[in-house]
Amino acid sequence: MNIKSMTLPEVTAAIKELGQPAFRGKQVYTWLHKGVRSYEEMTNLPKAFRDVLAEKYPIRAPKVVRKQESSRDGTIKYLWELSDGNCVETVLMRYNYGNTVCISTEVGCRMGCAFCASTIGGLVRRLEPYEMLDEVLFTQIDSDLPISRIVLMGIGEPLDNFENVLRFLELVNSPEGMNISMRHISLSTCGLVPKIDELAKRKLQIALAISLHGPNDEIRDKIMPVNKAYPMDVLLAACRRYYDATSRRIHFEYAMIDGVNDREQDAKELLRRLKGLPAHFNLIPLNHVEESPLKPSSKAAVAKFQKILEDGGITATVRRTLGGDIDASCGQLRRKYTKENH
Repeated sequence: MNIKSMTLPEVTAAIKELGQPAFRGKQVYTWLHKGVRSYEEMTNLPKAFRDVLAEKYPIRAPKVVRKQESSRDGTIKYLWELSDGNCVETVLMRYNYGNTVCISTEVGCRMGCAFCASTIGGLVRRLEPYEMLDEVLFTQIDSDLPISRIVLMGIGEPLDNFENVLRFLELVNSPEGMNISMRHISLSTCGLVPKIDELAKRKLQIALAISLHGPNDEIRDKIMPVNKAYPMDVLLAACRRYYDATSRRIHFEYAMIDGVNDREQDAKELLRRLKGLPAHFNLIPLNHVEESPLKPSSKAAVAKFQKILEDGGITATVRRTLGGDIDASCGQLRRKYTKENH
């Protein structure tokens, strides 16, 4: 295991195995979570010990291969090259309540959603815990902006990389590390029901976001292959179980797609199906993806849809479009870079 994927007790045990006193474990752990790129930066460690660490546990920090900053809203999109040459995207978004980083959890994705650039080309591999942590750390270091919130909504399906994502959450929440509160972390899933149930058992205080994007099986089947494995009734039942276990309101992500899922009858069907479930809807004007024929709904259609939901008792907000001038839709920058370099 990469030393940066280890918890503090695990790092301490590894350091003791190298014949060092236990207090060195916390020193090493703290340095790693400050984003050092070399053991030479760990100036309070003996030189000989730094050399041993470098040989046994090499630090593999990501490199920035593309960085794009929006002239409209200050959103920054990074394309990071990992130690094996694969690339993932991270987006830093600025809000009046603080800075949020949207991270990737996999290289590619195998979910096949019709509106998403991340899934074109399928899944390459899953990210290790330290690679997800590095997205947060090095985005903060490079931008020189403090990060207070994290959303797992970038490339990949977080619950398809379940154990690594859980370890990442533990690491980024660590008081000796970045110490980002679980309540400031959102995890988005397209609807892997068994993993939602497993997550509920952990009773973490993260926000669960469901990529719903349709009011019924007919529409979801067309744009989200996962729905054929876990139809909408099954998914919504899991959402109710999650709420019962955690008392955390469910967030629903809903990409507004012209003529597909944005009709008045679609909004009314959602109201019927979600009755009694504490929920918040995040209506997302669709980001156009070059390879997809799907188009975003009109502003008028989005506003009408929002009003129907709110009149029916469901809180609904329209996500502010950020980074539209810098390929901010998930997977676009990685795909463009891959095309250019292969």
